[in-house]
Order: sequence, then structure tokens, then C-alpha cells
Amino acid sequence: MGKKARQQRGRVLAALDELRTRIGFVMGAARNARADAEFELATLELERAIVTEGCDRARCDPSLAPRPGDPVSTAVWQRLDQVRVAFGQEWADGPARLRSLVAASAPGAAGQPPGRWLGRVGTNKGLTAPGLWRIGACTVGTADDAEEFDVAVPLLDESHLSITSAPGTRHAVDALVESLLMRVLSTFEPGAVRVHLWDIGQLTAVLPNFYALSRTSAVTVHDPTRLADLLDEFSGHIRRIHADALQGGHPSLRAMREAKGTRIEPWRIAVLYGNGEELEPEQRRDLKRIASGALDAGISLIVVDVPTVLGGSVETIRLRDEHTAVCSMTGGDLVVDLDPPLPGAQVSAASGAIARALVAKQGGPRGFTDLVPAELGRERSTDELRTPVGFDEGDPVEVVIGDATPHALIGGPSGSGKTNFLYALLGGLAARYSPDELALYLLDFKEGVSFAGLAPGRKDESWLPHARLIGVNVNTDREFGLALLRFLADELRRRSAAAKEHEVTTLAELREADPNGTWPRIVAVIDEFQYLFAGRDTVTALATSLLEDIARRGRSQGIHLILASQDVAGIEAFWGKPAVFEQCTLRIAMPKARRVLTETNRAAVTAPRWHAVVNHDSGVAHGNRVAHIPDASSPGVFARLQRSLWERYASGHGSPRLFDGAVAPVLSDSVAYAELAKGGQPRALVGQAIAVSDIAFGVELPRAPGRNLAVLGAAQRPAMSILDSAARSLARQFHEGEVEFVACCLVDSCAPAVARLTDQLQREGHKAELLPCDELGERLAAVQAAMSEDGARRIVLLYGVDAALPTLERKEPGKQSGLDVLRAVLKQGPSHGVHVFGWWRSVARLKDTLGFGGTEDIGALAALDVQGSDLGPFCAGQVVHWSPRPGRALFFDRTTHSSPEVMIPYAVAEEES
Repeated sequence: MGKKARQQRGRVLAALDELRTRIGFVMGAARNARADAEFELATLELERAIVTEGCDRARCDPSLAPRPGDPVSTAVWQRLDQVRVAFGQEWADGPARLRSLVAASAPGAAGQPPGRWLGRVGTNKGLTAPGLWRIGACTVGTADDAEEFDVAVPLLDESHLSITSAPGTRHAVDALVESLLMRVLSTFEPGAVRVHLWDIGQLTAVLPNFYALSRTSAVTVHDPTRLADLLDEFSGHIRRIHADALQGGHPSLRAMREAKGTRIEPWRIAVLYGNGEELEPEQRRDLKRIASGALDAGISLIVVDVPTVLGGSVETIRLRDEHTAVCSMTGGDLVVDLDPPLPGAQVSAASGAIARALVAKQGGPRGFTDLVPAELGRERSTDELRTPVGFDEGDPVEVVIGDATPHALIGGPSGSGKTNFLYALLGGLAARYSPDELALYLLDFKEGVSFAGLAPGRKDESWLPHARLIGVNVNTDREFGLALLRFLADELRRRSAAAKEHEVTTLAELREADPNGTWPRIVAVIDEFQYLFAGRDTVTALATSLLEDIARRGRSQGIHLILASQDVAGIEAFWGKPAVFEQCTLRIAMPKARRVLTETNRAAVTAPRWHAVVNHDSGVAHGNRVAHIPDASSPGVFARLQRSLWERYASGHGSPRLFDGAVAPVLSDSVAYAELAKGGQPRALVGQAIAVSDIAFGVELPRAPGRNLAVLGAAQRPAMSILDSAARSLARQFHEGEVEFVACCLVDSCAPAVARLTDQLQREGHKAELLPCDELGERLAAVQAAMSEDGARRIVLLYGVDAALPTLERKEPGKQSGLDVLRAVLKQGPSHGVHVFGWWRSVARLKDTLGFGGTEDIGALAALDVQGSDLGPFCAGQVVHWSPRPGRALFFDRTTHSSPEVMIPYAVAEEES
């Protein structure tokens, strides 16, 4: 072997010796580490055996017994003796210390036995909450020296709670949840905590002992099919609370409460029973997201058998059987003996006591008088209108109408309390603002008289002085809603012109620039406003245009709309035209209302009866305030306030104009009839216009061609009414002897009414003649002969002209037929002061009477049960949209109308009496 090879071999052997040495060190260290581990393991096993099962078991277990000569076993038992002594010293006062800790963190109803608090109403005002809430007890130690300490869990502001049941333990779970909730509700004064119950497996009877509380805002039972609604409600609440807290520089609701020294919001506890069913992926995500931010917003979740992981701090309880559970806490697991269920009857009684206290705290419930200020009419409407409409836990909830929230949209199905809310709103406003500050225009389209009591009546002469217009029973008179919008548009133009003259832009600036002017804020309430857009016709088109314009520009001039409806989903006129709804930033949703709030805001679904969701943020969930609305519409409630306001303001403000679509107007009561005077241009009143003011339609009777009136249709009563009111109104304008009435009735059933009219005209001193049917032709000939000679005023009243045509058409040799004479009187008479007011029962008969080209001789037309398509020749050739309806007529006067208008015939004389 060469020198180099020997050197190489020596280096290899040295390296191997070094490797053997290192391996020996490693193996020795491993043996020592194993021995230490075995020693520690044995020590831990012995400690566990002593602590959990006692020393006897440790000594009897062969695997744990000491082995002679074994240093490890000897050392372990030496350590065991040390542990026993230390444990004994610690345990001597351990249970007492635990009990003291729970007592300090769970005072009163939070930790005491139920006999000390169950049935009593809590007094904690809600500034702070107990840190722990008792659920049971834990027993440790041997049978001879067993010790018990209380077990309590964190909840409000601290943690959520997850409960998992075992088979057959649903009753125990309910008892646990009921006991926890009862402790919480009995700790605080009523209203400081709100409980939400949701059970996917039950439609009703979720914790039935809380039934009394479920009729108040303290407990709400949610629809098991609408978990998304509850989650949306909580999401909106969390966003709103966080926005308020962060705006004030506070990280949480608790911090804001501590800083301000007052309870800002009630705590909310949501109990969710999942029954082990899988939630939708979106619901799981929403629930986890809510749990992460809920505690800072004062919301605690108690989830039962909900298979999902919550965010945030969570304590878990796993039931083993009906009496015990494993409670997993920060320090480890505890086997808990659950407290026995609370007696059901006592829980029900306690719930009733808390419910009564809550109702009493809110005012029993708070009444309508609580909406009324101590002094009437002290507020100014320069900048806005503001009034409480209800109460949330006794605190007033206000509605503000002004530049930021110019218009309101109110929704609620029939019976949801919409009318009551309107009365609460109107009463609150009228009590705070004088009629010089607030003007009300009230219109109710449904078949009812919601606002009729605000006008003077037979039983009560008082009225609401703020009301300028009251319209009821107008469900078939869409034209009246259009008339109101036209009036508001005219008022908007008037105010805009005044603002321009004073070089200002808003109502507040106008009132400052013109302090002597009368510029009240106008509030127009249109209940069931969707009737305005019920048809695809001219009324809908005009109403849509006007409403959009008023909604856009009304805010600056103090003109505000309150639009109420049972359901706005079917208003096709606004599809693709959101201008009106975007301006209605104030949203009021009654229970079960649809499409009033935003699509994701489901607060109205869970709102209890006699409550309303008041939202000033265009329906977004974080703007919700749920208010209890007091009774404002029962008999006598609003009337007392109205009487006080009437006594205070009636002398300076006249009664409102009352339009009742179900009642025929009376000629003698109309303003137009009262204003008729002798000596002027005669005007025959034929019916009432559907307008904001008390306006009558009339036929001017100058000595000019065509000044005749034709009443068309088979409806006898309104036809009689039109001719009757025309004759009586004309008689009022002439002195005795200045006018002659010639009447002929060709319909037997009308004869008594025509005779009464003739007698009345005679009693008033006018010459009035009732012709027999067979003398009509001769009398018409005499009228024709006299009209060119004496020029006297004559009114020819013909009832059922078409019945006379066969007689009038007969022609004697050398003479004109009676029909030719009638045509001559129609054509030439008006220029000589002779006017024909006739009733034809069909359009064809009128055309036969007039002959070719004779339509120009009928200057005014009142159509009853006649289709609009037949009226074009008598309405300047235009297309007429008219479908007959009871108690209404279509009126057109060539000299004053650009298109026909709907009118209401006056009641006939016998109806008036």
C-alpha cells in the first residue's frame, strides 16, 4: 500500500470514529429525553387520575402503581404527593372563589335562583350589563368531599352562544334558552332588550310561555321561511349603529353608551333554531358576517343546532342528555348540571307582568294626546314641518317634511292601520302649525269617507281649519285627482313667479322677503293614489306629467305630496319613470307593506300591528324606525283636537270645500247659484265641475247662433236634473215678466217633475206654460212667428224630443211640418233670444231632428249614457274618450271648451227636498 493510500485510509477511519462519537451523543440524549417524557407522562396521568377520579383509583391501577427500584416510579409518586397537597390547598377555597366570581359577574336575576326574581320587573336602565348569565352548576371532588360551583356564560356585548342538542333533548334546549332569556328580560327595565325568535321547524309556538311578550316589541316571532328578512334587518341595524358610533368617534355601541351615559339602543338577542338543517350558502355567509359585527352593535346570537361557524366570540354548549351538558369555554370543557326548567305558569305570569310594564312605560300604550303639544300652533313652517307620529319604547318617533324629505310614500294593505297613521300625522301637524303655516288638501280615492269627518257635518259643525279641500268617495272620479294636481301646478307657478319677483329661490327666502304675504306650506294627501293611473288614457298621461313636475319642483316652494296606497307594485304609469318615487325620500311602511321600502328592506314584514316603519332615507334599511302608532281614528279621538282647533281658528278661516263623489250636489247650495244676479248675461247652470273649487258648468245665452242645449242619453233622472237646474238658474236671473218658459213633456214618467218645475216658475212670477203633447207643433209655430216681432226671451224646454218626431214630421198641405219649424227655431231662435233646451234619448234621433248640417245649431251638449265615439260631430269633430258612468255626464260648450269635460248633474228638486 502506498503512502498516499495509507494517509487516505487514516482520514476515513478518523471520520468514522468522529461519526460514532456523535451518534453516541445523540442516542444518549434521545434516551434521556424519552425518560423525561415518560416521567412527565406518568406524572400527568397520575395527576389526572387523582384530580378527576381520586387517589384510590390511582393506587389500584397496576399500570400506575410504583415499581420497587424504579427511580422514575419513585419520583412520580413523590411528585404525586406534592400534587395532592397543592390541590388540597387550592381546592379548599376554590368553589367558594368560583361562586364569588359568578355572583359578582352575574348579579340579581343573572345568577340568583329564580325564586328571588322570577315574576319581578327589572329595574336596570341598561347602561351596563352583567358579564355572565347562569345556566347550571358543576360538581368536582370525590363522593365524600364533592364541591359545587355555579356555571355561567357571557352574552350581552361579550359573546354569542352556540347550543347543540342531543337526541330527545329539545325540551331541555327550550328550557335552557327560556331560562337565559327570562334572566335577561327580568334584569333590565322593560324595553331595554328585544328578543327575536326564529325556528325553521315551527310556524308558531316558539317558546309559548313568552306569548304575552310577543304582543309587544319585546319579543318578535319571525316567519320560519323568511330567515333572509331577519338577517337583512340585522345587517341594516349593524350598519346604522356602526355609522352612528363611528361618526361620534366610538368603536362600538357599548363605548358610545358609556361615553354618553345613556342607553342609546336596546340590546337585541336573536334565537335561531336550525334543527340541524343546512342553511343556504348565502345565508351561512350572511349569518357569519352578522356575527362578526353584531356584538359591537348590541346584538347577541343564540344558535341552536345551526350547522355553521359563527364569527366573533362564541361559547358552545353541547347537551349530553336532558340534565347535563358540556360547556366549552376558554379554560376548557366543563360538565354542567343544567338548571331545572322554570315553571311554565310562572314564566307566563312573569312575561305578562313585563309586558304590562312595557305597555305602561310606553304610555299604556301612548295615546293620541301624547302627540299634541301643550300649546297649539306655536311652530313655524318656514324651513320644514315636523311632528311625532308614534313612539318607540316610549320615545317619540318624528316625521319631517322639508327640503331633505319633500314628499312621502305610505304603503300598507287594507286593515294595516294606514288611515289611522294619516290621522296621527295630520293631527300632529295641525296641532303644531296654524292654518297660516299649513294648508291641507286631502283626497281619498277608495270607497270610503276617511276624511269626511274633517269637514262640517250634521252632527258636528266643527271642521279642521287647516283643510282647504276634502275629497271622499272619488274612486270613479279620477278627474278630481287630476284637478287637484292642476291646482297644485298653478300654485307652484304662482309661488315661483313671486320668488322670481323677489329674486329668491326657496319658500323660506320668499317668506323672509315678503313677510306680509301668505305662504303656508301645502301638504296634499292622496290616499289610494294609484287610481289616478287606472287607465291608459288622457287622465293618466296628464296626471303622470303633473305629478312628476310637482314632485321635482315642489320642494323649493313648500308644496309637499303624501301618496298613500295599498300596493304600489301595479302602477304601470311609473314603470321606467322613477322621478316621483325618487323624490319620495320619506317612506312609511305599515305591517306587511310591499314595495314601499327598498327590495332588501323587509322590516315591514315583521312589524307588529298598530306599528309603522318610518324611514327618511328612501327606504334603505339603516334608516328604519319602528313606531307604535296610537289610536287616532276612533270616534271622538281626533274630534276633540279638531274642536279645539276650530274654536281657535274658525273665525279667520272658512270651512273646507267638501267633494263627496257619492252624493249629488244641490243646486241651491252651490256657490255659482248663489252668485247669480239679475240683469247680467244669462247663464244656465247644468252641473257641477269636478274641480278643486266649487265651480258650475253653465251655458251662456247671448243672442247668438247655436246657443241651444242638447241632453243626450236614455238615463231619465240625470236628464231631468240638467234641464231642471238650467231652468231654475235662468229664472233666478230675470225679473218678473222678462222671460217666458215653454215646456212640453213627451215622456209620461217625467210629467210630474215637469209639472212641479212649471208651478215653481209660476210662483216665482215668471210666465211658464206646460203644453199638451199634441199642441207642440202649433206652439212652436207661434214661437217662430213671434221671435222676429217682439224679441222676447223665451226658453223652450222639450223632454223626450225623439218621441215627438213622428208627429212633428207630418206635413199638411201648404204648411211647414212641425219638424221644419223646430229646425228653424233651433237655427234662428238664439239670435232673437229664443233658446231650446231639449232631451234626446239617442244620438241618431238628434241627428234626425237636426237634419243635414244641423249639428252647428247645438252649441252645448250634455251626454249621459252615450259612448264617446258617437259624440264627435257635436264636439267640433274631435275624438272623444268617454265611457258612461252613473251620476256623471260629459259636457261640451263650443264657445268655451277645447275638449269635453266630466260634470256631475245636480240633484233634481224632489231629491233636494
